[in-house]
Amino acid sequence: MDDTKQFEQDVKDRIKKLSKDAEEIKKHTLNWGCQLGGYDYVMNFSWMGLPIIQLPQDIMAIQEIIFRVKPDLIIETGIARGGSLVFYASMLELLDGDGEVIGIDIDIRSHNYERIVNHPMHKRISMIEGSSTDERTLDKVKAFANNKKCIMVCLDSSHTHEHVLKELNFYAPLVTKGSYCIVCDTIIEDIPQELQNPDRPWRIGNNPKTAVWEFLKNHQEFTIDGDIEHKIVITSNYDGYLKRIQ
Repeated sequence: MDDTKQFEQDVKDRIKKLSKDAEEIKKHTLNWGCQLGGYDYVMNFSWMGLPIIQLPQDIMAIQEIIFRVKPDLIIETGIARGGSLVFYASMLELLDGDGEVIGIDIDIRSHNYERIVNHPMHKRISMIEGSSTDERTLDKVKAFANNKKCIMVCLDSSHTHEHVLKELNFYAPLVTKGSYCIVCDTIIEDIPQELQNPDRPWRIGNNPKTAVWEFLKNHQEFTIDGDIEHKIVITSNYDGYLKRIQ
């Protein structure tokens, strides 16, 4: 076996070893995450100048997915401050080709909009203002998706069970075989209720992870790619990396 193949096999072996101790490791990770949650740790990072509001480990995981899958369309619900859109666009720029990013948000604030449209990566970004669970929004997204060969989806807007489940039913069917639908902030299910924001409607039993579990009951074309969370260990998206396998 040559050196490169040996290295790749070593990575697989390490991930397999991590998976055997996944539950114990997850306990420590959640303790760490709960402590840092009080400091809004996830807000501290940016991508090419715009706040990305993601854990660095999830950014790395998504980078690997994009490079491996090479989507020509990435759909994201929830724009926030635009860092994720710019991240996706910059990855597609590195891959060359004509890849595009669509961001959907019910309220694209003017100052965020201005920073996005004036960013060098904006040439690959389109934005739709409207509810991600509105049929009219879905129709606009489908128009973008027409003739695209490889589509990836990232769901990161409202985190209630009902909303995420509807987003899954809307946008997961657009994901192409071998690509991913990434459901963000499934970690809400694992955080003790007393540590969660009381001003938010989502909570234990009502969050993206419960929506994923419900969705998968009737959608065997998707599976949870557990190797990703075993690999990165620290994630906001437990059970949220859904790979389309058929």
